Amino acid sequence: MKNKILFVVLALAMLCFVGCSKKDSNVLTVGATPEPHAAMLKLVEDNLAEEGITLKVIDFTDYVTPNEALEGGQLDANFFQHLPYMDSFNAERGYHLVNAGGIHIEPVALYSKKISSVDEIKDGATIAIPNDPTNEGRALLLLQSAGLIKLDENAGITATPQNIVENPKNIKFHEIEAASLPRVLLDVDAAVINGNYAIPAGLSANTDGLVVEGADSPYVNIIAVKEGNETSEKIVALVKALQSEEVAEFIAEKYPNGEVVKVF
Repeated sequence: MKNKILFVVLALAMLCFVGCSKKDSNVLTVGATPEPHAAMLKLVEDNLAEEGITLKVIDFTDYVTPNEALEGGQLDANFFQHLPYMDSFNAERGYHLVNAGGIHIEPVALYSKKISSVDEIKDGATIAIPNDPTNEGRALLLLQSAGLIKLDENAGITATPQNIVENPKNIKFHEIEAASLPRVLLDVDAAVINGNYAIPAGLSANTDGLVVEGADSPYVNIIAVKEGNETSEKIVALVKALQSEEVAEFIAEKYPNGEVVKVF
């Protein structure tokens, strides 16, 4: 009798385990910065629900924690970074993150509350730039395209102020955490700000930017996952949902001034 009871208890426990596992396997946990990434994810929640996938979006406000959480298995995917940043992060940390699909570009731009054109930048002006490796290089390449500086030709996308070989206006650079750049805009002559931080601050690249990155930018924002998960059904469904006409229309209507540019 005791053996029979034990068997029933074990069977019920196994059924619960299988059922719970199946339920959990339908949850897709994605980390994202609030705008435009989390907004775009929430737009496709219902589409994924129709396929039996429950999308759980976790907001992050920095560029480091969501990659740590993805590598550590707390997230199934994240949506906040461009490909060069992920590659740099992998090389620096020994991580194993891969691109599951490109969604959009957020052109970086040079903004100012004190001047209205690049020609007004004075000798000795101070420009704030992101302090993380790839976005710092991206900012300096933007300034080079405007003729403000010249970089060592071997510096590439990981350029730093130390790679500047010509600085005719003696510009001073303040290297600041990317999220803080909109808040220091009044304290400097200008700042190069990433789109996902410029947008919530009410800045539009095409209307407010003194210099704007071109649409042919290699800095495509991607769905990042742990290596080996890029072909999982849930991830494939997520990428398909984000590369849909619905999302394309959302981008066109929400960001008519080019703050976000689709790549699909």
